[in-house]
Amino acid sequence: MTDPLIYLIAGEPSGDLLAARLMAGLKQLTGGRIAFAGIGGEAMREEGLVSLFPQADLAVMGLAEVLPRIPRILHRLGQTMADIRARQPDAVVTVDSWGFTGRVAKRLKAEGSTSPRIHYVAPMVWAWKEKRVHQLAGRVDLLLCLLPNEPAYFLEAGLPAVHVGHSVLESGADKGDGEGFRARHGIPPDAPLLCVLPGSRRSETSRLLPVFADTVGRLAADRPTLRVVLPTVETVRDEVAAAIRPWPVPVTLVTGAAERYDAFAASRAALAASGTVALELALAGLPMVIGYRVARLTAALARRLLKIRYVSLPNLLMDRPVVPEYLQENCRPDRLAAALGRLMDDEAARSEQLAGLAAALDRLGRGQGSPSLRAAREVLGQIAGKERV
Repeated sequence: MTDPLIYLIAGEPSGDLLAARLMAGLKQLTGGRIAFAGIGGEAMREEGLVSLFPQADLAVMGLAEVLPRIPRILHRLGQTMADIRARQPDAVVTVDSWGFTGRVAKRLKAEGSTSPRIHYVAPMVWAWKEKRVHQLAGRVDLLLCLLPNEPAYFLEAGLPAVHVGHSVLESGADKGDGEGFRARHGIPPDAPLLCVLPGSRRSETSRLLPVFADTVGRLAADRPTLRVVLPTVETVRDEVAAAIRPWPVPVTLVTGAAERYDAFAASRAALAASGTVALELALAGLPMVIGYRVARLTAALARRLLKIRYVSLPNLLMDRPVVPEYLQENCRPDRLAAALGRLMDDEAARSEQLAGLAAALDRLGRGQGSPSLRAAREVLGQIAGKERV
């Protein structure tokens, strides 16, 4: 009997991390008797995936950002479908990035594929595009949800949906070695260290790095010993490295999860793009400020469609501004620097944010077991159900 083959598709680095932890969970539950194929990034590669093509080809967000890349994305969609047909996997697990993965699921259903279609990470239908509830129900067999409030939206539409929790809780972001990091990189123990995280897509880094550079310059004017650490990912590493060369302070560029989490432990505060990183920083106990910009067309559409007051996950979980958010025209160096200065210098401000972040993690399910193992059990259950039919 051959080992079951799981076809995984993760279109961006945050999905890559979720999928990699799912792969580890599947290997643990099967004693390693499982095989993988599909599309992913560096974390999935470490778990044994040979990606069909570079994940960077899919890591783009926003209407204005996607439009010029449509021909390449459609080409990659055709490649993906051909590969799935050839491999006939026991299950197809798509992770987030519904703009691409949803098209894969739609085509698989239209072709009559018998491989269970499992989608991991529910689109935020409670924030915008409620019609996606029915879209998902028509394309996938099971939805794995990160947040506890999400399954109800989809169960009502007849789509089996299960809350498995967010695997960021088992990422190890809270286990970094700050002292070791400073020693390895020659950062004095008493130097204020700012962690800068400008995103994992080129569309993010190109807009945020100039703003973040000016912000760092303003902070350094009052803190002559300021140092910066910038964890990045392979999809944007070269662009980021080139952009930070003229920065006015010493910058340590690092890659990989271990260095990233050690950097969190060594830092005093963080300046970050919006995304899953906010939960990693929360788990690490590192106070943060969120800055984010998208293309004007994307921003205009978002303002018309979004029904939420916040974009960062800690704020969404708590329904209040635990973390300062500076978006679009408010994402300005003077405002970012002022907010970061408070977090670096004011112990009361730091303590207030850290208490809110801890409460957000509790709501996310901290201490309630392994989300990745729960997700892995659901995937294996779908395969077993297919075999019984």
